[in-house]
Amino acid sequence: MMKINKITEQLNINSKDIDQKDVKEILSIINEEDSTVSNAVKNVLPEISLFIEQVIKKIKKSGRLIYIGSGTSGRLGVLDASECPPTFGVPKDLVQGILAGGDKALKESIEGAEDSSIDSLSELEKLNFNSNDIILGISTSGTTPFVLGALEYASKIGAITGFLTCNNIKSIKYVNHLIKVIVGPEVISGSTRLKAGTATKMVLNMISTTSMIKLNHTFGNIMIDLVPKNKKLIERALSIVMNEISIDRKQAEELYALSRQNLKVAIIMGKKHISCDEAYRILNEENGNLKQILK
Repeated sequence: MMKINKITEQLNINSKDIDQKDVKEILSIINEEDSTVSNAVKNVLPEISLFIEQVIKKIKKSGRLIYIGSGTSGRLGVLDASECPPTFGVPKDLVQGILAGGDKALKESIEGAEDSSIDSLSELEKLNFNSNDIILGISTSGTTPFVLGALEYASKIGAITGFLTCNNIKSIKYVNHLIKVIVGPEVISGSTRLKAGTATKMVLNMISTTSMIKLNHTFGNIMIDLVPKNKKLIERALSIVMNEISIDRKQAEELYALSRQNLKVAIIMGKKHISCDEAYRILNEENGNLKQILK
């Protein structure tokens, strides 16, 4: 086990008397500490960018992005992965999250789940993890055996590895991309669900969103590949069709139905006045790049 100075475990002098404050003062302290997180993330944008470039390359070659972590870190990985299919219309196995302790650990703490460097290997094997995939280990402390064991295994089989942490750890030979977001001591000492959790969520948002943008799953800043599984999303889809083609709601509903509820296809059909099958063919030829098709 590597020895590091755990910044996130240190006492925060700004909140040392927080239990003596009133509610408004406590909120002010928490808010002030949270305001530092964005700059901490900004400091490592180059490292995040390099990792994202690899994510894009791997996915283009039929690889997958795997997050792995324990506790808050792992739960945030599962959350980000689970939101990719409805937001970007991608297969549910394209981005996956592995959490120490399994699904049960989403709702409650599973004691000791993060301490095994072997259990994570069996989880990777269940996914048929291979060298075409890319993995991001998430560990605020930087020392979680469950995560480190998975990264070492991934490196051995030739996969690209990334490691997101909030402590100033040294480089690790089996980690290709080390992302250190130094947010400092927590308001409540060691409670890394606070600033460290916020930083983790921000970075994961960046990784998945930027990757999906560059993989043509958006149209400008529009969620063009959203899956219309509820009334809100159906309304959003119809609104997009109406705005992009300048047609009324009834026409949008008819076109959307003809497109088999595919926003890109509906827009191509409406803009180019072609059949659904022809629109699908063009879309596939251009790898889903709607802007290129409409040029």
